[in-house]
Amino acid sequence: MVDTFDYLVVGAGTAGCVLAARLSEDRKNSVCLIEAGGEDRHPFIHVPAAVAAAIARPALNWRFLTAPQPRLNDRRIPIPRGRVIGGSGSINGMVYFRGHPKDFADWVAMGNPGWSYSEVLPYFIRSEDNDSYAGSPYHGHEGPIRVTHIPRPNPMIPAFLEAMRTLGFKRCEDFNGPDPEGYGPRQGTIRGGRRDSTATAYLRPARSRNNLRVLTHALVTRVVIENRRATAIELQQDGQTRRLNARREIVISAGSVQSPQILLLSGIGDGAALQALGIETRHHLPGVGANYHDHLAVGILMEMRNSESYGISLRAAPRGAWNLLEYALFRRGPLASNVFEANAFVRSTQGLDRPDLQIVFQPARRNTGTFPFPLGHGFALSVVNLYPKSRGRVSLASPEPRVPPVVDPNLLGDPDDLAPTLRGLELSRRIIAAAAFARYRAVEVQPGPSTQGTQALADYVRRVALTVHHPVGSCRMGRDPNAVVDAELRVHGIEKLRVADASVFPRVVGGNSNAVVVMLAEKAADMMLGLPPPRPFEASH
Repeated sequence: MVDTFDYLVVGAGTAGCVLAARLSEDRKNSVCLIEAGGEDRHPFIHVPAAVAAAIARPALNWRFLTAPQPRLNDRRIPIPRGRVIGGSGSINGMVYFRGHPKDFADWVAMGNPGWSYSEVLPYFIRSEDNDSYAGSPYHGHEGPIRVTHIPRPNPMIPAFLEAMRTLGFKRCEDFNGPDPEGYGPRQGTIRGGRRDSTATAYLRPARSRNNLRVLTHALVTRVVIENRRATAIELQQDGQTRRLNARREIVISAGSVQSPQILLLSGIGDGAALQALGIETRHHLPGVGANYHDHLAVGILMEMRNSESYGISLRAAPRGAWNLLEYALFRRGPLASNVFEANAFVRSTQGLDRPDLQIVFQPARRNTGTFPFPLGHGFALSVVNLYPKSRGRVSLASPEPRVPPVVDPNLLGDPDDLAPTLRGLELSRRIIAAAAFARYRAVEVQPGPSTQGTQALADYVRRVALTVHHPVGSCRMGRDPNAVVDAELRVHGIEKLRVADASVFPRVVGGNSNAVVVMLAEKAADMMLGLPPPRPFEASH
């Protein structure tokens, strides 16, 4: 069966849903959105507090693992990636953060004109329906995605905020304003007590359009390249191989693991590596799969008898029963929270031009097993190194599309990446020791009071550290020979083919990445439609 569309969008994740919706706004454009997973109907997707439960569902998660990491005791680190309409935006923590303004200056300095903070901010504003900050020129109130503060945060949140204050840090009233440094409550993409992803906010309203077709359970196996031009894709669906033709463009939005995989399967990548797998080289582009990196994180875990934290226990059973009823009736209460309600962006040492650490406060006991909901009570502080120097690679394990690629992030491969994390662990202990937390009488269970000193903490990091699921960079944007796409997101050397997702980030932003992907997709849609970019933002607006 052969079908032809103006635009083919590969991957119905965060970026793909935005692109399909925006490209199909003009009814003259025919658009096909192709997703390997199914519909986003599972209830765990939509209940904010069920984040961990959604990730734990095999049907919703590709469940990739890294290659063994030598500097993390040869452990294989989980890489949750959404296998469902909405992609990873259907199973992520719903945190709304745009990155630091200087992050985008870095992108421009790396050969990417048009991506400065003043140029991308209008796209953030366009996408946002923020119910706070009335009158602020930095926020939108009419965009598709609802952005909100948790209306009734956990009663432990004030203790974290007070502890940060007494340690001399400044409060940040708006992490998505021009100066995202300090501590405070943060916002999430939640509407009426339910997750608001690009699947619900962008794609769902667009699916009634007769010029948009959405294919599910369809695995794209390669892009067809003819005379250095992308003309079609091949996919497997219901045991059949299909070909879809593109009149105008193909855009790959399959994420930082699978976008490079699809390019490699299509013969776009390092020629020698492709030849070794028996794949014909269509275009030698050695940067495909390189520059992969992610945020490494490690936590201080506390347990306590006090039941103010989120958690399941006999003491909290009456409250838990009411919370279930409250959510069922009114979509309110703890189940309407994403749990990650407050954090801080701080500088771990002097001389830095922006925060290099994120300290995330979780008012719930961190389970060390596989049960997706917190059992018992406690809290955790997670330390995230925002600007890792280590770089890894995504490569093919096989020419068979259903075989997962080899993902080697090379975590802690650069020796400079360990020190900020160790400073963050020491700071976290100071936060927990502040008077604001005294009444909880919490006990440190990881790494434990006996773990003291640089070497012991370093061993702890190697034993337990994980990533926080912000993989980027494997189809890097830039001008140099190892870049994969240009500043217009066009694949170097191939016409009519773009990549638009976190894989094109030249460098990870200093925090959560989902909102940045939404911005990028909005900008990509304008580029593909030939629309002029909005006027750069001016603070005097």
